[in-house]
Amino acid sequence: MGRTHGIRRGTRYMFAADFKKKGPTHFQKWFVNYKVGDIVDIKTVGSQQKGMAHKAYHGKTGRVFNVSRRAVGIVVNKRIKNRILAKRINVRIEHIKHSTSRAGHIARAKVNDELKAAASKEGKRVGDQIKRQPQAPRDGHFVSSKNNAPEDVAPIAFDFLI
Repeated sequence: MGRTHGIRRGTRYMFAADFKKKGPTHFQKWFVNYKVGDIVDIKTVGSQQKGMAHKAYHGKTGRVFNVSRRAVGIVVNKRIKNRILAKRINVRIEHIKHSTSRAGHIARAKVNDELKAAASKEGKRVGDQIKRQPQAPRDGHFVSSKNNAPEDVAPIAFDFLI
């Protein structure tokens, strides 16, 4: 067979629907509101050929810059050789979803604001208390050998089988 050079080459598994997720697009997909400035993930659906993003944008996250009836315009960063360009693409809403990438940041910012407000009421400063800290190693502990006999761990001797 010859080498393929089509626009959808190498997308056999990329555009395929997950197990038990096949079939037509659910109608709720069309009732999701997208606004300019929203952060969205591009996940192309193979069953809807119209308004597909190129395979290079599959799995990328971008910001909405334009909203039309059936599609949205998205600004996505794309690496081209030694530089990163902000590309503007138009994608139908079947192929996008709201991104949850900022959810953790927004939740943490909300908690930090509450801590700052509580501290300012008391006339204190929180400073480094609200900074994220790496997870510390677990505390040391003793392992009981009661009903838990220690066992020797050794490699199995090599036995040549014919």
